[in-house]
Amino acid sequence: MITDTHTHLYSEQFDEDRNEMMTRAKEAGVSRFFIPAIDSSYTESMFHLESEYPKDVFLMMGLHPTSVKENYREELAHVKKWIDKRSFYAIGEIGIDLYWDKSFLAQQQEAFRTQIQWAKEKKLPIIIHCRDAFDEIFEVLETEKGDDLFGIFHCFTGTLKQAQKAISYNMKLGIGGVVTFKNGKIDQFLDQINIKHIVLETDSPYLAPTPYRGKRNESSYISQVVKKLASIYQISFEEIAKITTQNSKDIFGI
Repeated sequence: MITDTHTHLYSEQFDEDRNEMMTRAKEAGVSRFFIPAIDSSYTESMFHLESEYPKDVFLMMGLHPTSVKENYREELAHVKKWIDKRSFYAIGEIGIDLYWDKSFLAQQQEAFRTQIQWAKEKKLPIIIHCRDAFDEIFEVLETEKGDDLFGIFHCFTGTLKQAQKAISYNMKLGIGGVVTFKNGKIDQFLDQINIKHIVLETDSPYLAPTPYRGKRNESSYISQVVKKLASIYQISFEEIAKITTQNSKDIFGI
């Protein structure tokens, strides 16, 4: 069993062949798909996906940092409404993204902190999106740290020091296609991180691993990530799948 802890299966990029894509994923051994939210415009698509694959997909709820704009309080109210209304498996993806736009940093920080506090109230993990913002993310986590703070540092692309700091806040590292890139760099130090801190993800349809880089990513391609980690940790493909799935169970509780 392989668990994809982060995949946008509701993306419009899968509208033409979603069933076939899911079949390929299951044939590749992927049996659990955790679905992050972006903003209110995707909520209906997420719920439809859940109704289509009720035994396979597990939904999160949250406001993605790149969707933190002028109407962010309205969007946060949407998140709060739904987490009070029904169950989800995590609050995410949330965080800070300074790659595209730095003008909403203060609002991103407020949204991140607010959603962390909601996660604590609901006893849920957080799924962190971090792009060009490690210092800003760590600044918030430092004020919120504790036994009730835990989750996944999605699409981890930092240094060994940053990895160790993320782990110190009870975060697993979400490892996906970047580990297969020649310039990805994380493959150079991951063997210094205990595999108990690692979970698998694709972030599909984004960040397809080698040899599919540049193409639409999908959950079946997670096998390339498993192969790379098996090489890094010098253990079998099956053992990587088993350990990382158990790690995901420790986070999501299922």
